[in-house]
Amino acid sequence: IKIMISGLMDFDHFGVLTEPGLDQKTIEQLIHIAHEEGMSVMAHANGADTVRFAAEAGVDSVEHGAYLDRDALQAMAENGCVWVPTLSTVGNLRGKGRFSESDVQAILKSAMDNVRTFGSMGGLIAAGTDAGAWAVPHGSLTEFELLQEALGDTADTVLERGFPEIRRKF
Repeated sequence: IKIMISGLMDFDHFGVLTEPGLDQKTIEQLIHIAHEEGMSVMAHANGADTVRFAAEAGVDSVEHGAYLDRDALQAMAENGCVWVPTLSTVGNLRGKGRFSESDVQAILKSAMDNVRTFGSMGGLIAAGTDAGAWAVPHGSLTEFELLQEALGDTADTVLERGFPEIRRKF
């Protein structure tokens, strides 16, 4: 099941979400109930506190994960949370003129820096595009290109190391 526990990124304003995240207790209850029913839980989550709360509550994966800090990344790594950063939702906005170019660049840089840090922590990263979002067509390979750019020579290793564990979760 996918739960939405935070707002979306405001692509015109770096660091801003359209809605704040849910409180820690609500996040814990949602994840607990779904797990009790035998479901894996993926969370649409942005913002450091929201992602940290979800990881500590045992969420199986975080989709997006914008504006994270080291504590949120560490919580995901320590709890075996899979991160699907969907870099293409931001990267594909570059040069389109729809949003502030400087803010899009800042959002992408922040996300790619966090992917690099999470990968170095041994975190589980999976590729996912959020296909159907504006400028993210189905079949886009941009996500792999951006993950490779963020992770450098270790991209294949990082993406492959989590595969057996990710298959068990889902």
